[in-house]
Amino acid sequence: MPPLHFRSLNYTGQQPGPRLIVLGAVHGNETAGTHGIARVLAQLDGGELAIVRGSVTFVPVANPLAYAQVTRAGERNLNRNLFPTAAPQDFEDHVANWLCPLLAAHDVLLDLHSFNAPGEAFVTVGPRDNDGPLEPFHHSAEERALARVIGVRRFMDGWLRAYGAGVQRRLRDNAELETVQRYGVGTTEYMRTTGGYAVTLECGQHDDPQAPEVAYRAILNALAHLRLVDAPAPQPIALADMEVLSMTDVYDKLHDDDRFSRPWSSFDRVRQGEEIGRRADGTPVLAAMDGVILFPDSAAKANSEWYYLARVNTDF
Repeated sequence: MPPLHFRSLNYTGQQPGPRLIVLGAVHGNETAGTHGIARVLAQLDGGELAIVRGSVTFVPVANPLAYAQVTRAGERNLNRNLFPTAAPQDFEDHVANWLCPLLAAHDVLLDLHSFNAPGEAFVTVGPRDNDGPLEPFHHSAEERALARVIGVRRFMDGWLRAYGAGVQRRLRDNAELETVQRYGVGTTEYMRTTGGYAVTLECGQHDDPQAPEVAYRAILNALAHLRLVDAPAPQPIALADMEVLSMTDVYDKLHDDDRFSRPWSSFDRVRQGEEIGRRADGTPVLAAMDGVILFPDSAAKANSEWYYLARVNTDF
């Protein structure tokens, strides 16, 4: 494999405005964002689209090793424990040392992903404004306003809270909790630590031919919403048309032979006590509440994320 380098492209308008960064292929097999970015770049370079205020930076491929391998990760998951390090140990550490300062130089992040199981596109947002120890934040209104114009009807929050709640079940002390919660920090969480705000758009299933179109439209909507381009402001989706979910827990595979009881897809409804799967020793895994299953991964390995549960929320 030839040496890998990192690539970003910046377009700056003549008038002041916010600084947007758009990421594709944080996971190398999630290419909808890469294709959507390429389409917008062609319009910018061809003169069909112009940045008139602020600036936008595009990173078509955030993880070039994973992208070259057509795998989710290069040597580890880039979207976990995303912090600069003075002593990089793996390829993703080198990515983080380049990407984190780039994120910090911007105000807003649009991170474009896709998912494994069939399903409808959705957008994730961070917490409400708070000064708490887990994820202090003060741009909730701006972040949720951006999410509502991205072009999807499904919305989700609670990632870091759910991840933290999950790991607390298997931790021995608070020092370990701090370590594992740090592991839950990815691109959007890191962006919020720098004073910015961020949304992740899951554009659909990896191979869905419509996923690049979802990414493309989201970029155009973000540019118009932030007034980086001269275009009509996109209309936010009506609250009555939204489906809002709050993640509550993550459940890990404990053994490679843990198995789902049936093929699950993201957003399948489950009832409290319903069997979701069975552990390798035959112990049933039951839903802890009425809710929605998310990101079921039948190919997950032991000690990695197997599925999430979310509750339906009426507030956004």
